[in-house]
Amino acid sequence: MDSATAREQALDAAEKLFYGRGIQSVGMDDIRGASGVSLKRLYQLFPAKEQLVVAYLERRDVRWRGRLAAYAERQTDPGRRILAVFDWLEEWFGEEDYRGCAWINSYGELGARSEPVADQVRAHKQAFRDYLASLVTAAGLPDALTGPLFLLAEGAMVTAGISGGTGAAAEARDAARSLVAARR
Repeated sequence: MDSATAREQALDAAEKLFYGRGIQSVGMDDIRGASGVSLKRLYQLFPAKEQLVVAYLERRDVRWRGRLAAYAERQTDPGRRILAVFDWLEEWFGEEDYRGCAWINSYGELGARSEPVADQVRAHKQAFRDYLASLVTAAGLPDALTGPLFLLAEGAMVTAGISGGTGAAAEARDAARSLVAARR
């Protein structure tokens, strides 16, 4: 098995296990068993578990932000794209394997002890905030709206992760709609 294939298999297993069970409860041997990549090869690819966690978050970030943008961009009205973010969150929260935000979960588990993990979480959250800012700008709304929209989305993620339901996205979307209307 070449390095690229082994890396993808290891990351696939890491994502499933870390997101489903939590990072600290999953050992490298669990990743080995789920991926089919030998422990020796796993440590050649990721000399420390922390590096595997960062790689998992980086890869998930690209996919997550891509899915969100593709969903929102289906809306032709720039103002509607802002609300589409919350529509997308509602769909994401309804997925069978939704276990909360992977970055918030990772920060909760490792952020105080792992600067590389904390940096990856901060980078993801900043990229999401920047994306919201681009939607606000495209809609011709004041930049000051970005922060409240970001907090609504983040709060919905935490609430949905704890409650296991999709209602937080609908509530956040209603609040976002009110904020957007008030700023027009």
